[in-house]
Amino acid sequence: MLNQLSTLIVSVAMMVFAVSSTHAEGPFQAGVHYEVLAEPVATSNPDKVEVAEVFWYGCSHCYTFEPVLNTWTQALPDDVEFVRVPAIWHPTMRLHAKAYFTAKAMKVLDQIHEPIFEEMNPKKAKLKTENEIADLFEANGIDRARFTKVFNSAGIDMAVDLAAKKQERYSTQGTPEMVVNGKYRISGRDNGGNEGMLKVASYLIQQERSLMGQ
Repeated sequence: MLNQLSTLIVSVAMMVFAVSSTHAEGPFQAGVHYEVLAEPVATSNPDKVEVAEVFWYGCSHCYTFEPVLNTWTQALPDDVEFVRVPAIWHPTMRLHAKAYFTAKAMKVLDQIHEPIFEEMNPKKAKLKTENEIADLFEANGIDRARFTKVFNSAGIDMAVDLAAKKQERYSTQGTPEMVVNGKYRISGRDNGGNEGMLKVASYLIQQERSLMGQ
């Protein structure tokens, strides 16, 4: 009787372990479909699940990803916050990051975001100087003097420095990549493309929402 009871306990334990292991792995696995960051990166709003896109205006993959990403973000729940983090690997990319944060500070991002992508991809412009970027802003109806003032402000430099630090802590490998709640880094390279990256992001977002009781 004791042996039968022991066997039953072991069998139940194995079943529980199998079920919990399957639940933990889910359809996507760490180290295969996404990377767990060594140290979590603080998010902008701890009351929401943050999903960040690391991007660069000169990245052709980011350019083609943009319309797909926009459709996906429109369907995110209210308790999920989408943010962009411009990638910065060299001084010219820092200029592009400054352009992004300047547009955001001036509340003209919707007006200039797509034109910057268009200028650097189909039109093959490099936008290597502040003057070239100012020309583009002005061509899209944005006051040049105001652009120059904001672009060269301490606040924009601080925002760019913070983005650079985040990118370093994300261990960014390329663009575009996504980071869910400062914990998990996802790339299209590991998931058959950018749409696969979004599937993994959606899965991890739901996992984080569940942990937060949402």
